[in-house]
Amino acid sequence: MDFETQAARLREELNEHNYNYYVLDAPVISDFAYDKMLRELEELESAHPELITPDSPTQRVGGKALEGFQQVTHRVPLQSLQDVFSPEELLDFDRRVRESADSPEYLLEPKVDGLSVALEYENGVFVRGATRGDGQVGEDVTENLRTIKSIPMKLENAPAALIVRGEVYMPRKTFDRLNGERELRGEPLFANPRNAAAGSMRQLDPKIAAARGLDMVVFNIQYTDHSPFETDSAGLDWLRELRFKVIDYRLSGNMEEIQSAIFELGDQREKYPFDIDGAVVKVNSLIQRSILGETAKFPRWAAAYKYPPEQKESVVEDIVIQVGRTGVLTPKAVVAPVRLAGTTVTNATLHNQDFITEKDIRIGDTVVVQKAGEIIPEIVSVVKEKRPEGTVPYLLPNVCPVCGAAVARDEDGAHIRCTGAECPAQLLRNLTHFASRDAMDIEGLGPAVVEALVNAGMVKTPADLYSLDREQVAKLDRMGKKSTDNLLSAIEKSKHNDLSKLLFAFGIRQVGQKAGKILAARFGSLDALAQATEEELTAINDVGGITAKYLTEWFAAPQSQHLIAALKEAGVNMDSQTTSVGDKLAGITFVLTGELSACSRKEAGDKLEALGAKVSGSVSKKTGCVVAGEAAGSKLRKAQELGVPVLDEGQFLILVGERDGDADTLAAQLRNRN
Repeated sequence: MDFETQAARLREELNEHNYNYYVLDAPVISDFAYDKMLRELEELESAHPELITPDSPTQRVGGKALEGFQQVTHRVPLQSLQDVFSPEELLDFDRRVRESADSPEYLLEPKVDGLSVALEYENGVFVRGATRGDGQVGEDVTENLRTIKSIPMKLENAPAALIVRGEVYMPRKTFDRLNGERELRGEPLFANPRNAAAGSMRQLDPKIAAARGLDMVVFNIQYTDHSPFETDSAGLDWLRELRFKVIDYRLSGNMEEIQSAIFELGDQREKYPFDIDGAVVKVNSLIQRSILGETAKFPRWAAAYKYPPEQKESVVEDIVIQVGRTGVLTPKAVVAPVRLAGTTVTNATLHNQDFITEKDIRIGDTVVVQKAGEIIPEIVSVVKEKRPEGTVPYLLPNVCPVCGAAVARDEDGAHIRCTGAECPAQLLRNLTHFASRDAMDIEGLGPAVVEALVNAGMVKTPADLYSLDREQVAKLDRMGKKSTDNLLSAIEKSKHNDLSKLLFAFGIRQVGQKAGKILAARFGSLDALAQATEEELTAINDVGGITAKYLTEWFAAPQSQHLIAALKEAGVNMDSQTTSVGDKLAGITFVLTGELSACSRKEAGDKLEALGAKVSGSVSKKTGCVVAGEAAGSKLRKAQELGVPVLDEGQFLILVGERDGDADTLAAQLRNRN
């Protein structure tokens, strides 16, 4: 991968993560992983300045403000900090500081994992509060901030103007209580306290924010007309006197002591009521800060030491299997409760059988657990010296735990899937696919209506669609009489579809639209196809051994047979409406161009595929023939340049048997050429 492509990929990924984190409050990777990725881009752009673009994440402080809240331009930008990931990098930071500042004293404080905000006071009265946003412009969340009881609404003996910066957070105890309540109500759980705090601050109704039990800790004076302080610590002490809740800090002029304090802070992070994701190291002297200055991205006098993801030991108490909407069996480890990244973890994903086998995870094992992306709990390793006697390797079941149907490995070996045609775990997906345009084409039966029918208990298999009760359907939300009539009419119409559409609607693995057309035309009826052997199927052009195996296994399954019988009883067509004329065009790739008078290009393609041909959208050396109608353009010219045979509409109609002529000779000529 060249440097330009690499930089473009990093920018795209980082911008997407910025959007998820700052705008949607739905991070998908950890801050640690994000910061490492950003570091990679920074180093790449430093080595190749020509790669820097205006939209690069390295050229901005944070994400953009959300729409829906009034925007506020910060009087003093809310900067980000330079990240360091190791003691060596921290020593490099110290060395750079000492090049410009004599005997610096450092202030160390925990880095709160919450939502950064600025509080503005005029003559001691709280008048405005805004989120960080992109550092220059944030969102006005004044009314929500007023609900946080630790924020003083009025300051005694305050200056005329004061802006302070701090971090809004949700205390761990509050987070656990709220998630417990949401679970009882069947509501989605908050991913972590930071996510919960950010989401609460962006509620349009302050009553909701008030009920969330948020808190805030202050860590910086952004602006004041008060007589200047000589040190940051003096300013923080003054804020504490004004009755702000101020961040705890330590002071030291020795970087080795600072390092030890950072590690101690990381080990004792549970003592804080809030989550921390690192430690902030700042030069204490404000005069020295002024000398050190800042870059376009961050101040030179501060750094944020980022902790790697937190890991703890737990015990695997059980392994349970979940069946997803696509039929994939996903194993999950039930572990003894352990606190990680702000939440109590009781289960961890095991991904698939290969993951379990590779790490040799067994019920009863002591394991190391962490949160992938600080969101999804996962097992990192097994502590084998703590393995109890009598444990056995774990193997996923050979039948679906939901419906009892056989399971099968994907061709790439990564996942194991339920093969049941009527598996309840896959019902929503199967029904939505069954009704889709390229399948049974049931207009009005989208995902929302499917879900409503399933939740109401009206549909348990695709066959149930054909016995819906009009009055019951009309009672569903947003249905009514007209919508119901239209839906039932569309369902009735679908009974008359060609067999090819039904085959695709079944969702048999590796049987797409094209295979459905070929199989329908070749066998003529579903019954005939169901009786076909693997050898008979593989003899058909474009049907390989794997597809043949999936087909025979699907037709042999009891659930499939039950579904077919139910659809037959409902009156669904099981025959091909395309005359099976053999494989005389097998192995020949056609391209259609221009306008045909006798049929559309799609219809022409269907006729060719019914004869065993392939239909492509572009001309190449491998193209066997081009059918050119009126106003044919570049595809015709390219065919002529490459010497590809060209048929006009009349010759095409002869070839497919819809006009008198020697179709066999024409087909033989094309086969010989190919």
